[in-house]
Amino acid sequence: MAKTNYLSVDDYVAAQPSALTPILEKVRATLRKALPNAEEVISYQIPAYRVPGGMVIFFAGWKSHYSVYPATAGVVEALRAELEGYAMSKGTIRFPLTEPVPVRLLTRIAKIRMNEVAERVQAKTKTKAKPKAKTKAKAKAKAPPKVKPKAKPRPRRSTRSYK
Repeated sequence: MAKTNYLSVDDYVAAQPSALTPILEKVRATLRKALPNAEEVISYQIPAYRVPGGMVIFFAGWKSHYSVYPATAGVVEALRAELEGYAMSKGTIRFPLTEPVPVRLLTRIAKIRMNEVAERVQAKTKTKAKPKAKTKAKAKAKAPPKVKPKAKPRPRRSTRSYK
């Protein structure tokens, strides 16, 4: 595989075969519309959409399909019937290049992922325990640690015996 260094989603789409370019542009437009506040970035050398809580969704073009990542358990469970005709494995949903881009399905996937990221951020903020404020009396009462004087080095003894 050739080494790539895409700096933008435009670079990524432009580097794809000409037959794949219009399909990826349609996927990109769909995701941008579904996630208007997300930042479009390149991550793992593929296009992704990021919000302050983390990455929402990735997409990539391949020889015979394009993929959307991650297909979390929540996405698969919520859209089981709609996803039935598509190949899925380990967090990936593959869409064949021979079929039209399923705009509604991609929009729903993006919105479900956005909600998952928002829930994860909310859960993190709830579980973070606020550190207890120390009172001045406790802070003053704590004495600085005692420093032990350095021990004198012991003379080295040879382990060899000379006869």
